[in-house]
Amino acid sequence: MDQGSATWLVLLAAVVAANAPYFSKRVLLVGPRPAHKSPWWRILELALLAVAVLMLGFGLESSIGQRQPQGWEFYAASICLFLVLGFPGFVWAYLRRHRGD
Repeated sequence: MDQGSATWLVLLAAVVAANAPYFSKRVLLVGPRPAHKSPWWRILELALLAVAVLMLGFGLESSIGQRQPQGWEFYAASICLFLVLGFPGFVWAYLRRHRGD
């Protein structure tokens, strides 16, 4: 896999992973389905999925070539980008008027 397609794969995985906790009513995306899903479950899911996307990116980077060391700035920017990518799901889950729910 070349660098361009690996980048797009990681970005696509980040968009899907950042929105998945908001569109899924199950706990940890596969667990039981409670009557109301707590925001703390969504935060935990976001953290776990952010780590999974970072691991995917690190794996693809090391398969392409040598993995570069990263400082705290990289992780801070990655978490902020992940939260921004999850904004459509947040709007869907909390700000949109749901009919019949």
